Amino acid sequence: MLALLLLLCLHTNAQTARQVLDKTAAALSNEGGITASFTIKGGPSGTISVKGRKFQATTPQGIVWFDGKTQWTYVKQNGEVNISNPTAAELQAINPYNFINLYKKGYKAELKDVGKLYQIHLVATSAKQSIGEMFIRVDKNTFAPTILSMREGKNWTTITVGSFKKAKLADSYFTFPSKDYPQAEIIDLR
Repeated sequence: MLALLLLLCLHTNAQTARQVLDKTAAALSNEGGITASFTIKGGPSGTISVKGRKFQATTPQGIVWFDGKTQWTYVKQNGEVNISNPTAAELQAINPYNFINLYKKGYKAELKDVGKLYQIHLVATSAKQSIGEMFIRVDKNTFAPTILSMREGKNWTTITVGSFKKAKLADSYFTFPSKDYPQAEIIDLR
């Protein structure tokens, strides 16, 4: 009987964690897009704008535009723009908001109440997943993510998210504006 109750509690927490992530996904899926600032522990800080699968990330080192298929990476130090069609695994490493679909397939989810935040712990159910484990802290009122910690192999990456807000972003915002970078050397890696 005790084992059955424990199993029911675990199942209820998993459902609740998924419900919180469903609400987070809805907050991130604003029709016009969202913008936020971010800081990667031990790495760069910057801003990110997301609209569906599209994103633009800006750091002091450069800018990445992704229109859902093609990615342009401008490296300020050498004035190069690398063009590629990234894989799903590559996109997970670049766009921190790709986590939002992870929980839907191949992960166990547990929920913990942490004051004004929910903490969701995702653990991969298969060793094939590039992200083996993730902790996501979500604001209870807005369902905006505040901290993401991801483990790939033995390495952890922690991203702190701030100034999350809804936006109205044109699709052209997610493509490389070549006229703004006339001196850039274009390197097509597709």
